[in-house]
Amino acid sequence: MRTNIKMSNFKLLAIVAFLGLFLQSCSSDDDSNSLNAPIITDFEYGEGGDHSTEQYVYKGSDIHLEAKINAEATVKSISISIHAHDLEIGEDEVDWDFEKVFTDEKYLAINPTFHEHVDVPANIPAGEYHIELVVTDEEGNSTEIEGHIDVKDPITLGEVSIDESVARGTDFHAEFMINAVNGIHNITVDIHAHGLTLKDGEVEWDFEKEYLEKYHEKTEAEFHEHIDVPATAPAGEYHMVFTVEDEDGNTKKYDTHIDVTE
Repeated sequence: MRTNIKMSNFKLLAIVAFLGLFLQSCSSDDDSNSLNAPIITDFEYGEGGDHSTEQYVYKGSDIHLEAKINAEATVKSISISIHAHDLEIGEDEVDWDFEKVFTDEKYLAINPTFHEHVDVPANIPAGEYHIELVVTDEEGNSTEIEGHIDVKDPITLGEVSIDESVARGTDFHAEFMINAVNGIHNITVDIHAHGLTLKDGEVEWDFEKEYLEKYHEKTEAEFHEHIDVPATAPAGEYHMVFTVEDEDGNTKKYDTHIDVTE
């Protein structure tokens, strides 16, 4: 009777040992068959016009994005996210968040090269934007890489010097530097007032002029002009808008006021 019990215990231990070895073998097989997550290298981005790798871009242009992907399993999707934090939104500007998932056939492969261009709106705030690239394979593995790009204004104005007041019948001067990467198309000045009461001999004064000849197509120029104020203009506060337009249709405005005195 004791011999039978010992044999039963021996068989039980043998079965447990066999199951342990079997499970360990299966686990080893599973480990050996698992594929590593994709690896992203040579991630570059910059202005799209010349495939620049300098990490900035101008509003109204596009971003060139490129990366090499080493994937043991077939790529399932590639996603791009671009956004900013706490940028001040100016007049006529909008917040910009870009997200897109790419599932083009050319990317659903092993070791694809990612290459895309993303349009940058002309009416977004300038500043630093965060870029995130995520690659996911058919096994569910994913890898992400991130960076930052500086979005710049295509037109910038230097320090503006404009007289704060002017006596009617004389002139005032306006002066500032302009940098326009796409070249200056024109500069317009609009001066007007609202609600001024006309006295005897006075005539309402609205000034609009396009300045072109000295500035057209220049990427850097100094705007320096003298503007005559008619002797018949009513005294009071006038609103002025200086608008610089580049060859791509982008604009930059500067608003100010001037007092016309008697």
